[in-house]
Amino acid sequence: MFKNSKLPTFTIIAAVAIAAVCIVSFSSAPAVAQSSAASEVLGIVDQKPADGPAVEVDGKFMVPYSMTIPGTKIEIEMIPIAGGTFKMGSADGDAGDNVTPQVEVSVEPFWMGKYEVNWEQYQAYMAMDTAFKKMAKTGLRKVTTEDEVDAVTAPSALYEPDITYEAGEESDQPAASMTQFAAKQYTKWLSLLSGHFYRLPYEAEWEYACRAGTTTKYYFGDDDDQLEEHAWFYDVSDEYRHVCGELKPNPWGLYDMYGNVSEWVLDAYTENGYEAIAGKPKALTVRESFQKSTKVYPRVLRGGSFYSEADLCNSTARLPSDAKLWKEEDPNYPKSPWWYTGEEGLGAGMRLVRPYKTPETKAEKLTFWDADVPAILRDAKNRIDSNGRGAIGIVDEQLDEDMTAIKK
Repeated sequence: MFKNSKLPTFTIIAAVAIAAVCIVSFSSAPAVAQSSAASEVLGIVDQKPADGPAVEVDGKFMVPYSMTIPGTKIEIEMIPIAGGTFKMGSADGDAGDNVTPQVEVSVEPFWMGKYEVNWEQYQAYMAMDTAFKKMAKTGLRKVTTEDEVDAVTAPSALYEPDITYEAGEESDQPAASMTQFAAKQYTKWLSLLSGHFYRLPYEAEWEYACRAGTTTKYYFGDDDDQLEEHAWFYDVSDEYRHVCGELKPNPWGLYDMYGNVSEWVLDAYTENGYEAIAGKPKALTVRESFQKSTKVYPRVLRGGSFYSEADLCNSTARLPSDAKLWKEEDPNYPKSPWWYTGEEGLGAGMRLVRPYKTPETKAEKLTFWDADVPAILRDAKNRIDSNGRGAIGIVDEQLDEDMTAIKK
C-alpha cells in the first residue's frame, strides 16, 4: 500500500513568541483522579495534590483524571491545561503564508488527552454500527424527528480493513483514517454516553497545548536532531503507527504531539493562514480565532504523522485534508463520510479536549459534534439509508443497558 516515494515537502514553521502563558508543573508520576462518584466533578478536587499537575480555577483544582468508557474496561487519561495568552503562528517571514501572520490568543483552561485516541478506544465506537442495527430490529432506540438531535452516526464497517490496518492495528496504537466528521461524531458518542462534554480542540488550543509555554520551533527547542526522540515521522517510523506514549512527552505531559498520527482540529484550512483574524488591538478569544469551515475540504490537522516529512512535525505546521487523494482508493459512491483510504489519510487521527466551561445549551454542543456542511450529512444518510453501510442511533447514559439486553 505504501509507496517508496516520500510526501511533498510542506512549509517549515519557525519560532513563535508566546506572551503571558500560565504554565503548570508536571512530575514524573502525577496523581490521577479516578472517574467515580467520590468526586463531585470529574477531574476537580478541593485540595491541591502534593504532586503532579494542578490548575487552580474558581478556588478548586483541575487535576489529571482517568475515565472508563461506560460499558467497557477501556480508560481514557486526561491532563489539565492552564489558561493563558500566547501568539499563534509564525514570526518567520520565510515560513509561508499558511502559518502567518502571528495572532495573539487568550486560552481558557481545559483538559486534553494525555495520548492520541487509540484503536481500543475508537473501536468501542466503531462497534455501534452493529449495535445500532441490532437495537433497531428490536424496536430499541429508533431515531425519530423529536430525538434526532441526540442521534449519532456509527462508521460503516471497513471496506478494506487491510488498507486501514496495514500501518498498525494494535489496541494501543493510535486510531487513524477517520474523517473530521467521524472524529466529531466520536466525541458526541463519548459525551452523551459518559455525561461529560468532549470535543476536538480548536486550532489555537492545540498549538497552545503543544507549545506548553515555549516559543521555539519545537517544545524542546530548535534542534532538529532531537525530533526523533519525540516523534514518529517518515524517516524513523518504518511507515508504521507506533504505540502511544513510547517517546518523550512535551513539558505539560502530552505524548505524541508531533508525529504518529496527525490530529484533527475544528478549524478550516486557509492558504493565507491567519490573515483574516490578524491585526486586532487585543488578544482574541479562542472562539474569535476559530476559522469555520464552509465546505467539506480542506480542514486542518496538526502535528504531522508517521507518514509525514519532518517539516510537518513541529508546533505550528498545518496539514490540509485532501478530498481526492485521501479517498482515491474508495470505490463507493458517495465516498465514505467516515473513512479515508489514501496514503496520507491513513495518518489522520485525533486527540480529545474537555473544556473547563461546558457549553450551556444543547444547540451549542451540537456545533462541535455534528456535520457543519449539508453535503456531509447528506452523504452519511445516503450511505445508511441506501445500502446499510453505517448506522444511526440514539445515545445517552443508559445505552449500555440496552446493549447488554441485545446481547442476551
